[in-house]
Amino acid sequence: MSETSTVRRIDARSDVELRLPADGAYASVLRTLTAGLAARLDFTMDDIEDLRIAVSEATAMVLQEADPDTDLVCRFDLAPGELSLDCSTTSTAPTPPDYDSFGWQVLTTLTTAASVDAKPGHYAVRLTLHSSLDPAALDGAGL
Repeated sequence: MSETSTVRRIDARSDVELRLPADGAYASVLRTLTAGLAARLDFTMDDIEDLRIAVSEATAMVLQEADPDTDLVCRFDLAPGELSLDCSTTSTAPTPPDYDSFGWQVLTTLTTAASVDAKPGHYAVRLTLHSSLDPAALDGAGL
């Protein structure tokens, strides 16, 4: 396999995709799937719990902006020591996130990276978490 063939294209298919009704009653399904995928990547129990909390916050943000009777679409990209999640919905008139809110502070504290894409017709929260066992993350921490 050539080096270029292992690079993920921007428009490449996600490793896992979950489509649910945009209803808080289904948030536990998303948290459970996230925990299972992180365990598959050998994340620590602390990392998995951080992810569950971060996914709860991200889901709450997305559901707040969701149009009635729409779907919550969650796409996961998995790599050794890294899990990325894009959680999105249809939103006719999304409002920009409150970057000073407690929820946003929790989300950004528990993840390696977090961002929001809010434009007419679409609202998405993206987050990435590196495993605390990831050698690259340990090098960056000066350990």
